[in-house]
Amino acid sequence: MTKDDIEKLVRGELARIAPDIDPDAIDRDGDLREECDIDSLDFLNLVTALGKALSMPMPEADYPAMRSLNGLVAYLSRGSAASAG
Repeated sequence: MTKDDIEKLVRGELARIAPDIDPDAIDRDGDLREECDIDSLDFLNLVTALGKALSMPMPEADYPAMRSLNGLVAYLSRGSAASAG
């Protein structure tokens, strides 16, 4: 998967979890929970759905790396490339 594909996947899951947000208005480096007004359970649902979609483990210890849109896309891109290689 390309980085653009991963970003589309993330945006799609965010829209499912927080349908009232405008994905284009998200501060790409801001905390996703604050930017999307989601709680920790919604964040967990987001991470779990993305992990399933990409067949990637999503350890809780890595959650800080996923706190922003840019961080989450970068994390998933690295993991996707590692699992494909």
